[in-house]
Amino acid sequence: MGNKYENIRYVRRKVISNLIICTLVMSVGALCLAPLDDALVTEMESSKLYSSAKEDGVGISLMFNVYWGTEEVYRILDTLETYQAKATFFIGGCWADDNVDCLRAIYEKGHEIGNHGYFHKEHDRLDLPNNQKEIASCNRFIELSLGEAPKLFAPPSGAYNEDTLKAAGLLGMQTILWSKDTIDWRDKNAALIYSRATQGVTVGEFILMHPMKETADALEDILKYYKAQNWAVVTVSENLKKEG
Repeated sequence: MGNKYENIRYVRRKVISNLIICTLVMSVGALCLAPLDDALVTEMESSKLYSSAKEDGVGISLMFNVYWGTEEVYRILDTLETYQAKATFFIGGCWADDNVDCLRAIYEKGHEIGNHGYFHKEHDRLDLPNNQKEIASCNRFIELSLGEAPKLFAPPSGAYNEDTLKAAGLLGMQTILWSKDTIDWRDKNAALIYSRATQGVTVGEFILMHPMKETADALEDILKYYKAQNWAVVTVSENLKKEG
């Protein structure tokens, strides 16, 4: 009987997910066909760009860029909850459309959801309409899934150009880079990840991570270190409140 109800719940989740994807496809199609208003492009402000909260920061911000590692995301969520820490998860749209339940779990645990583009493209090579399409399509999927669109955009690989900043500005978003990079995706070494997330770190830092096994392994010791320094672990937006 239990398996029967589990199967029913699974089917319902898949139906809901598929409906979201269908709606997204239609929305993105409309977005692609809609021309940019030249006057609006000329007058709009570019997105503000931040790589830290500088001297106005209230804590450390952990940033997780998510295009893979769903099981590690759940481990990371458990560790963050144990230490009452909040993080910002920059979500890849093509990951989210296969992992709506995980996306919702991140959101429901009180973490911040940011935009990491839909297909992990090199935004410094995209013109304004394609920058807008890539950012807006990810925003739209997240909004359909959670009822709220992100306000922060982290360009994949930190690659951006003036059109990227204009596109993010058109969507009312701030553009986020990082001040410390754990390079966990490349080195896959928990000791190195710990070192890069702690050495020389000060309040206001944005620490870049990914949902790697080694990152999840190192996270508890990283949070213990921050706690020993009496540093809060807060979302990027919380750190930027004084920046406006």
